Amino acid sequence: MPRDAIVPEGSGPGRPAYAPIQRRKVYELVAEHLLREIAGRRLRPGDTVPTERELTGAYRVGRSSIREALRTLESVGLIRPAGRGTFVVADYDQLLRTPVQLLLSLEEGDLDQLYELRQILEVEIAALAAERRTAADLQALERWLQRMEAGLGSGEDYVDADLGFHLAVGEASRNRMAVHVMKAIREVLRQALLDVYQIPGSPSRSLAQHRQILDAVAAGDPAAARELMRRHLTRVQEEIRRVVEHGLPVGEGDGRRERTAAGPARGGSGG
Repeated sequence: MPRDAIVPEGSGPGRPAYAPIQRRKVYELVAEHLLREIAGRRLRPGDTVPTERELTGAYRVGRSSIREALRTLESVGLIRPAGRGTFVVADYDQLLRTPVQLLLSLEEGDLDQLYELRQILEVEIAALAAERRTAADLQALERWLQRMEAGLGSGEDYVDADLGFHLAVGEASRNRMAVHVMKAIREVLRQALLDVYQIPGSPSRSLAQHRQILDAVAAGDPAAARELMRRHLTRVQEEIRRVVEHGLPVGEGDGRRERTAAGPARGGSGG
Protein backbone atom coordinates (compact mmCIF):
# COMPACT_ATOMS: atom_id res chain seq x y z
CA MET A 1 0.00 0.00 0.00
CA PRO A 2 1.43 3.46 -0.82
CA ARG A 3 2.73 5.28 2.24
CA ASP A 4 0.24 8.18 2.01
CA ALA A 5 -2.78 6.18 0.86
CA ILE A 6 -6.08 6.78 2.61
CA VAL A 7 -7.88 3.63 3.64
CA PRO A 8 -11.67 4.17 3.64
CA GLU A 9 -13.30 4.09 7.04
CA GLY A 10 -15.18 0.91 7.84
CA SER A 11 -18.93 1.12 7.41
CA GLY A 12 -19.96 -1.82 9.54
CA PRO A 13 -19.72 -2.53 13.24
CA GLY A 14 -16.46 -3.96 14.40
CA ARG A 15 -14.53 -2.82 11.33
CA PRO A 16 -11.42 -0.68 12.00
CA ALA A 17 -11.28 2.88 10.67
CA TYR A 18 -8.03 4.07 9.15
CA ALA A 19 -6.80 7.56 8.34
CA PRO A 20 -3.47 8.89 7.07
CA ILE A 21 -0.86 9.58 9.72
CA GLN A 22 0.22 13.19 9.51
CA ARG A 23 3.94 13.81 9.32
CA ARG A 24 5.10 16.65 11.55
CA LYS A 25 8.26 18.63 11.01
CA VAL A 26 10.61 18.99 13.94
CA TYR A 27 10.26 22.77 14.18
CA GLU A 28 6.45 22.41 14.33
CA LEU A 29 6.76 20.06 17.28
CA VAL A 30 9.14 22.45 19.05
CA ALA A 31 6.83 25.42 18.39
CA GLU A 32 3.86 23.42 19.69
CA HIS A 33 5.71 22.51 22.88
CA LEU A 34 6.72 26.14 23.50
CA LEU A 35 3.13 27.17 22.89
CA ARG A 36 2.04 24.75 25.61
CA GLU A 37 4.58 26.32 27.97
CA ILE A 38 3.06 29.74 27.29
CA ALA A 39 -0.52 28.51 27.49
CA GLY A 40 0.27 26.77 30.78
CA ARG A 41 1.65 30.07 32.17
CA ARG A 42 5.05 28.52 32.72
CA LEU A 43 6.25 31.26 30.38
CA ARG A 44 4.37 34.51 30.99
CA PRO A 45 4.28 37.84 29.12
CA GLY A 46 7.63 39.55 29.62
CA ASP A 47 9.49 36.33 30.46
CA THR A 48 12.62 35.61 28.48
CA VAL A 49 12.38 32.57 26.20
CA PRO A 50 15.27 30.09 26.67
CA THR A 51 18.16 30.70 24.29
CA GLU A 52 18.76 28.72 21.12
CA ARG A 53 21.56 26.84 22.87
CA GLU A 54 19.33 25.97 25.83
CA LEU A 55 16.47 24.84 23.62
CA THR A 56 18.79 22.80 21.41
CA GLY A 57 20.06 20.94 24.48
CA ALA A 58 16.61 20.53 26.01
CA TYR A 59 14.90 19.18 22.90
CA ARG A 60 17.99 17.50 21.38
CA VAL A 61 17.29 18.91 17.93
CA GLY A 62 19.29 21.01 15.52
CA ARG A 63 19.59 24.78 15.81
CA SER A 64 17.88 25.27 12.45
CA SER A 65 14.72 23.64 13.86
CA ILE A 66 14.88 25.84 16.96
CA ARG A 67 15.28 28.99 14.87
CA GLU A 68 12.36 28.05 12.63
CA ALA A 69 10.18 27.34 15.67
CA LEU A 70 11.03 30.73 17.16
CA ARG A 71 10.32 32.46 13.84
CA THR A 72 6.94 30.72 13.73
CA LEU A 73 5.99 31.94 17.20
CA GLU A 74 7.24 35.44 16.40
CA SER A 75 5.19 35.58 13.19
CA VAL A 76 1.94 35.02 15.10
CA GLY A 77 2.85 37.51 17.82
CA LEU A 78 3.44 35.06 20.67
CA ILE A 79 7.03 36.17 21.22
CA ARG A 80 8.95 39.30 20.27
CA PRO A 81 12.66 40.09 19.84
CA ALA A 82 14.43 41.51 22.88
CA GLY A 83 17.84 42.15 21.32
CA ARG A 84 21.02 40.13 20.86
CA GLY A 85 19.21 37.05 19.62
CA THR A 86 16.83 36.74 22.57
CA PHE A 87 13.04 36.69 22.68
CA VAL A 88 10.44 37.44 25.33
CA VAL A 89 6.83 36.33 25.56
CA ALA A 90 4.63 39.08 24.08
CA ASP A 91 1.50 40.56 25.61
CA TYR A 92 -1.49 38.44 24.69
CA ASP A 93 -3.42 41.28 23.04
CA GLN A 94 -0.71 41.47 20.37
CA LEU A 95 -1.95 38.13 19.02
CA LEU A 96 -5.07 39.81 17.64
CA ARG A 97 -3.82 43.36 17.12
CA THR A 98 -1.44 42.61 14.25
CA PRO A 99 -3.93 40.55 12.18
CA VAL A 100 -6.62 43.23 12.62
CA GLN A 101 -4.27 45.96 11.43
CA LEU A 102 -3.22 43.77 8.51
CA LEU A 103 -6.82 43.11 7.47
CA LEU A 104 -7.59 46.83 7.47
CA SER A 105 -4.46 47.61 5.46
CA LEU A 106 -5.60 45.01 2.90
CA GLU A 107 -8.98 46.76 2.75
CA GLU A 108 -10.74 43.76 4.25
CA GLY A 109 -12.59 46.13 6.54
CA ASP A 110 -13.30 49.81 7.12
CA LEU A 111 -14.33 52.15 9.91
CA ASP A 112 -18.00 51.41 9.40
CA GLN A 113 -17.38 47.68 9.86
CA LEU A 114 -15.16 48.43 12.83
CA TYR A 115 -18.04 50.21 14.51
CA GLU A 116 -20.41 47.40 13.63
CA LEU A 117 -17.98 45.11 15.46
CA ARG A 118 -18.04 47.47 18.44
CA GLN A 119 -21.83 47.35 18.44
CA ILE A 120 -21.80 43.55 18.40
CA LEU A 121 -19.22 43.39 21.19
CA GLU A 122 -19.45 46.38 23.49
CA VAL A 123 -23.23 46.66 23.82
CA GLU A 124 -23.41 43.27 25.53
CA ILE A 125 -20.16 43.93 27.38
CA ALA A 126 -21.81 46.94 29.01
CA ALA A 127 -24.70 44.74 30.17
CA LEU A 128 -22.28 42.19 31.63
CA ALA A 129 -20.36 44.97 33.36
CA ALA A 130 -23.58 46.14 35.06
CA GLU A 131 -24.07 42.60 36.39
CA ARG A 132 -20.48 41.87 37.42
CA ARG A 133 -18.81 45.18 38.31
CA THR A 134 -17.02 45.65 41.61
CA ALA A 135 -16.35 48.78 43.64
CA ALA A 136 -12.84 48.86 42.16
CA ASP A 137 -14.28 48.76 38.63
CA LEU A 138 -16.54 51.72 39.37
CA GLN A 139 -13.61 53.67 40.77
CA ALA A 140 -11.59 52.95 37.63
CA LEU A 141 -14.44 54.08 35.38
CA GLU A 142 -14.82 57.29 37.38
CA ARG A 143 -11.10 58.01 37.04
CA TRP A 144 -11.25 57.54 33.26
CA LEU A 145 -14.26 59.82 33.06
CA GLN A 146 -12.42 62.50 35.01
CA ARG A 147 -9.44 62.13 32.67
CA MET A 148 -11.74 62.58 29.68
CA GLU A 149 -13.05 65.82 31.15
CA ALA A 150 -9.56 67.05 31.99
CA GLY A 151 -8.36 66.17 28.48
CA LEU A 152 -11.05 68.01 26.54
CA GLY A 153 -8.50 70.44 25.16
CA SER A 154 -6.13 67.76 23.86
CA GLY A 155 -6.97 65.18 21.20
CA GLU A 156 -4.33 62.76 22.43
CA ASP A 157 -5.36 62.97 26.08
CA TYR A 158 -9.07 62.90 25.40
CA VAL A 159 -9.04 59.93 23.02
CA ASP A 160 -6.69 57.94 25.26
CA ALA A 161 -9.04 58.47 28.21
CA ASP A 162 -12.07 57.65 26.05
CA LEU A 163 -10.58 54.32 24.99
CA GLY A 164 -9.44 53.68 28.56
CA PHE A 165 -13.03 54.06 29.75
CA HIS A 166 -14.29 51.50 27.24
CA LEU A 167 -11.55 49.03 28.19
CA ALA A 168 -12.46 49.52 31.85
CA VAL A 169 -16.07 48.59 30.99
CA GLY A 170 -14.65 45.49 29.32
CA GLU A 171 -12.60 44.63 32.39
CA ALA A 172 -15.71 45.00 34.54
CA SER A 173 -17.48 42.39 32.39
CA ARG A 174 -14.95 39.75 33.50
CA ASN A 175 -14.79 38.42 29.94
CA ARG A 176 -11.11 38.20 29.11
CA MET A 177 -11.67 37.19 25.48
CA ALA A 178 -13.78 40.29 24.88
CA VAL A 179 -11.10 42.49 26.45
CA HIS A 180 -8.45 41.03 24.15
CA VAL A 181 -10.59 41.80 21.10
CA MET A 182 -11.14 45.35 22.36
CA LYS A 183 -7.40 45.80 22.80
CA ALA A 184 -6.79 44.40 19.32
CA ILE A 185 -8.81 47.16 17.66
CA ARG A 186 -7.68 49.89 20.04
CA GLU A 187 -4.81 51.34 17.99
CA VAL A 188 -6.76 51.35 14.73
CA LEU A 189 -9.70 52.95 16.48
CA ARG A 190 -7.50 55.46 18.28
CA GLN A 191 -6.13 56.79 15.00
CA ALA A 192 -9.62 57.05 13.56
CA LEU A 193 -10.82 59.03 16.56
CA LEU A 194 -7.83 61.35 16.37
CA ASP A 195 -8.59 61.98 12.71
CA VAL A 196 -12.11 63.15 13.57
CA TYR A 197 -11.20 64.91 16.81
CA GLN A 198 -12.30 68.29 15.46
CA ILE A 199 -15.98 67.36 15.10
CA PRO A 200 -17.75 70.30 16.77
CA GLY A 201 -19.66 69.48 19.93
CA SER A 202 -18.65 65.83 20.06
CA PRO A 203 -16.75 65.99 23.38
CA SER A 204 -19.68 67.32 25.40
CA ARG A 205 -22.06 64.79 23.83
CA SER A 206 -19.65 61.96 24.47
CA LEU A 207 -18.94 62.95 28.07
CA ALA A 208 -22.64 63.04 28.86
CA GLN A 209 -23.17 59.61 27.32
CA HIS A 210 -20.21 58.11 29.16
CA ARG A 211 -21.60 59.45 32.43
CA GLN A 212 -24.95 57.81 31.69
CA ILE A 213 -23.25 54.50 30.91
CA LEU A 214 -21.29 54.65 34.16
CA ASP A 215 -24.46 55.46 36.12
CA ALA A 216 -26.24 52.45 34.60
CA VAL A 217 -23.31 50.14 35.35
CA ALA A 218 -23.11 51.48 38.91
CA ALA A 219 -26.85 50.94 39.36
CA GLY A 220 -26.50 47.32 38.26
CA ASP A 221 -28.99 47.87 35.41
CA PRO A 222 -27.95 45.66 32.45
CA ALA A 223 -30.82 46.74 30.19
CA ALA A 224 -30.04 50.44 30.62
CA ALA A 225 -26.28 49.91 30.21
CA ARG A 226 -26.89 47.94 27.02
CA GLU A 227 -29.17 50.58 25.51
CA LEU A 228 -26.98 53.54 26.49
CA MET A 229 -23.88 51.94 25.01
CA ARG A 230 -25.79 51.19 21.82
CA ARG A 231 -26.93 54.81 21.52
CA HIS A 232 -23.43 56.10 22.20
CA LEU A 233 -21.71 53.92 19.61
CA THR A 234 -24.41 54.61 17.02
CA ARG A 235 -24.03 58.35 17.50
CA VAL A 236 -20.25 58.30 17.15
CA GLN A 237 -20.48 56.00 14.11
CA GLU A 238 -22.81 58.46 12.39
CA GLU A 239 -20.50 61.38 13.16
CA ILE A 240 -17.46 59.54 11.82
CA ARG A 241 -19.40 58.44 8.73
CA ARG A 242 -20.27 62.05 7.89
CA VAL A 243 -16.67 63.16 8.17
CA VAL A 244 -15.23 60.21 6.24
CA GLU A 245 -17.81 60.21 3.45
CA HIS A 246 -18.50 63.92 3.06
CA GLY A 247 -15.81 65.78 4.92
CA LEU A 248 -18.57 67.66 6.76
CA PRO A 249 -18.34 68.58 10.43
CA VAL A 250 -21.31 67.51 12.48
CA GLY A 251 -22.02 71.17 13.14
CA GLU A 252 -23.27 71.60 9.54
CA GLY A 253 -27.05 71.56 9.19
CA ASP A 254 -28.87 70.09 12.16
CA GLY A 255 -25.73 70.01 14.31
CA ARG A 256 -25.53 73.81 14.18
CA ARG A 257 -28.48 74.03 16.55
CA GLU A 258 -26.71 71.72 19.01
CA ARG A 259 -23.62 73.89 18.93
CA THR A 260 -25.59 77.05 19.52
CA ALA A 261 -27.43 75.54 22.47
CA ALA A 262 -24.31 74.01 24.03
CA GLY A 263 -22.06 77.01 23.51
CA PRO A 264 -18.72 77.12 21.66
CA ALA A 265 -17.32 73.73 20.69
CA ARG A 266 -14.08 72.71 22.30
CA GLY A 267 -13.19 70.16 19.65
CA GLY A 268 -12.60 66.44 19.91
CA SER A 269 -14.32 63.18 19.18
CA GLY A 270 -15.84 60.76 21.63
CA GLY A 271 -15.53 57.04 21.14
